[in-house]
Amino acid sequence: MPASLKALCAQLGGAVTAYLLARSGLMPASLWTLAGAQAVSAAIIAALLRSARWWLPIHLAFLPLALLALRMELHPGWYLAAFLALAVIYWSSFRTQVPLYLSNRSTAAALAGLLPVGQPARLLDIGAGTGTVLRHVAALRPDCALTGVETAPGPWLLGRLLCRAPAISWRRADLFAHPWGDYDVIYAFLSPVPMAAVWRKAVQEMKAGALLVSNSFPVPEREPDIVVEVNDRRHTRLYCYRAPTAEAGK
Repeated sequence: MPASLKALCAQLGGAVTAYLLARSGLMPASLWTLAGAQAVSAAIIAALLRSARWWLPIHLAFLPLALLALRMELHPGWYLAAFLALAVIYWSSFRTQVPLYLSNRSTAAALAGLLPVGQPARLLDIGAGTGTVLRHVAALRPDCALTGVETAPGPWLLGRLLCRAPAISWRRADLFAHPWGDYDVIYAFLSPVPMAAVWRKAVQEMKAGALLVSNSFPVPEREPDIVVEVNDRRHTRLYCYRAPTAEAGK
């Protein structure tokens, strides 16, 4: 079931549950009690539908925040501005289920340490956000050619303004549409949802021996060749997978 349909089912199911609880007399039928019951029920239904974990606080907060906004009597233009801002930043996250994650300096340094030593390499950051990783890696390895692809217009525009290093190529493109065959290392900080598809594309397109590095989210049902523990507050793990040779992929 698409994530957007799960969200709709959870919200509608929460509303029906709150209505039935109020009609049964198990709780007072006040506005805020109903809102709380709807929010908790929607979050529970979302969990039962196996929605991504980050959907749960959204369901918990959605109706209470909507009621607060109504009480504040905000001008409709604020709602349009908020919608446009979220659309520019997150764009197709509802479809891809890949939110905006930003990697820190420690992670970028660990990634730079995975690049071949003593020779220039080509690195591709799929879902590059605002280019934080590429900027830090470019400072550590100016000899390497770095490419970032990002589809959301807001992060892409900010990344274009910030990624001024000559070694960085910055493109607005879908990560699955961009070819991967020319790169030695591909870096991903996405979500658990697309990782199986990422690995399929890696097997089909990456050259033998190239390295796929996934921040925090392992490829399902495959043991990584290397796991790098990053010394940061998040206790980040980089899951590294060598692209198989043609013989091994058969």
